[in-house]
Amino acid sequence: MLVNTVIKDRIAFVKMQNGKHFNCLSEEMCNDLINAIKDSYAKECVGIVLQAEVNRHVWSAGHDIHELPQDGSDPLAFYVPMEKLLRAVQDTPIPVIACVDGTVWGGACDLCLSCDMIVSSRNATFAITPAKIGIPYNASGLQHFINQLGINKAREMFFLGSPISAEDALNVGLINHMSETDEELETLLEEKFLAPLRRNSILSISAIKRQFRILSRASNVISAENFEHINAYRQRVYAGADYKEGINSFLEKRPPVYKGKASDLD
Repeated sequence: MLVNTVIKDRIAFVKMQNGKHFNCLSEEMCNDLINAIKDSYAKECVGIVLQAEVNRHVWSAGHDIHELPQDGSDPLAFYVPMEKLLRAVQDTPIPVIACVDGTVWGGACDLCLSCDMIVSSRNATFAITPAKIGIPYNASGLQHFINQLGINKAREMFFLGSPISAEDALNVGLINHMSETDEELETLLEEKFLAPLRRNSILSISAIKRQFRILSRASNVISAENFEHINAYRQRVYAGADYKEGINSFLEKRPPVYKGKASDLD
């Protein structure tokens, strides 16, 4: 099992335990997480804490690069496992809290933002890295970051692909609270999040979470023409040579040599 769940005092602690492979969001990992989240809700927990077995200070390395398609199909299509996981977290009618004590990369950063709240230690970092591998991120993911961080910080994170510190993440609202050390993280999680959550009405909280989700989606409506325009841009990228070069260079552990030009999208 890649995921272990422990239920304690109506809180489900769902832990990724594939630190050997840096908790990559493989199809198996995503499916295990989805099942753990659904099971926690079915058992009437009032909240879910998402944790990870940290190896070399990596909380999760994000999407499993080995599973990215190279046949011209969309790597972030609606039904790929990682996209299904993000929706499962967002749509679960109880709060999901990401508890981060390491570096967060790529799709794992989107996973954290899909949670309702994030608590981290000071030495945690967050990076969204599709541009490093030549992946055209999807519109729903971009809108998610814009809604959470504002468009300028979202641009910085996507264009540069550089990690931001926990302190920076706290300042822009990416995380809710930060502990000074890893050792203090568990105490912060319990006192600031779990204890109040257990005392409050889960019926009220669940109704409010559902409203947040509906209202956030309502502001994201775009025309059919613009949606097709977005997908046309994305398809030129994931069907092109730079996308394959990004994946192959990662697997071959060498710097990528990209030859595409911005004008290729004109």
